[in-house]
Amino acid sequence: KQTGAQGKKVRKVLVEEGLNIKKELYLSVIPDRETATVAIVCSQDGGMDIEEVAAKTPERIISVNVSPITGFQPFHARKICFGLEIEKDLQKQMSAVCKNLYELFVAYDCSMVEINPLIITAEGNILALDAKMDIDGNAMYRHPDVKEMRDIEEEDPVEAEAAQFGLNYINLDGNVGNIVNGAGLAMATMDIVKMAGASPANFLDVGGGANAEAIENGFRLIMKDPKVKGILINVFGGILRCDILAKGVVQAATKLKLSVPVVIRMEGTNVDEGRKILAESGLDLINAKDLSDAAEKVAKIAA
Repeated sequence: KQTGAQGKKVRKVLVEEGLNIKKELYLSVIPDRETATVAIVCSQDGGMDIEEVAAKTPERIISVNVSPITGFQPFHARKICFGLEIEKDLQKQMSAVCKNLYELFVAYDCSMVEINPLIITAEGNILALDAKMDIDGNAMYRHPDVKEMRDIEEEDPVEAEAAQFGLNYINLDGNVGNIVNGAGLAMATMDIVKMAGASPANFLDVGGGANAEAIENGFRLIMKDPKVKGILINVFGGILRCDILAKGVVQAATKLKLSVPVVIRMEGTNVDEGRKILAESGLDLINAKDLSDAAEKVAKIAA
């Protein structure tokens, strides 16, 4: 499930000691935005998909909310131990695990820390058999030790290249490439492309201050996908003027000698000048009057 139907190439194998498992538990720490607290979520159904447990037996999940002001307290540990029915002689050990996990979550600016399963051995030890951490990328500058652990081989090569250019790129399975300024607009663009009968090949946010170089890099990344039959550029010209965008598109398309049609929808500052530049370029650049029109045109190209 985690790697998708295509799977992933195995490059490293971790060999661990076999253990005599008596009980499997689930333990995670996540932010709870509704209460502005940190939630410690746990269950006696460890080793399973926690979403499945939540859907079928929600009463089996325990959630303990910790105020970031006061931090993890002994009463939080007691509530977790009682909810998980931890034996009395193991409660001290379990409390230490929960406290340490909470402190790890805070210290490393995590958006999630999960242990699944957290096991109790027949010998009376509590150990993490598998764990996941998700660290807020905006805080990565504070954690050089984590950056050193980065394994590029485990990342999508195109997404890794996009990050070097400062672009937010996610590879998808469709045939319509997208270049958009703004994450929200990019999400809406992908939805409308889907509604028009096509399928997005990527999420690509070039940012509010995109220039010719960013557009060129965006084209280059998209054209690495052989499934792409057309490209849709959807830009709102606020910080980025439409005439500057148009010049950047023409420059990039000329330099890269694009082999697929490009549909462009732009609105905002100097939009008429921008459309004129595109129309007079002599390139296979198709102007669209609005987003629906753009989606329909690119969907026909990709059909």
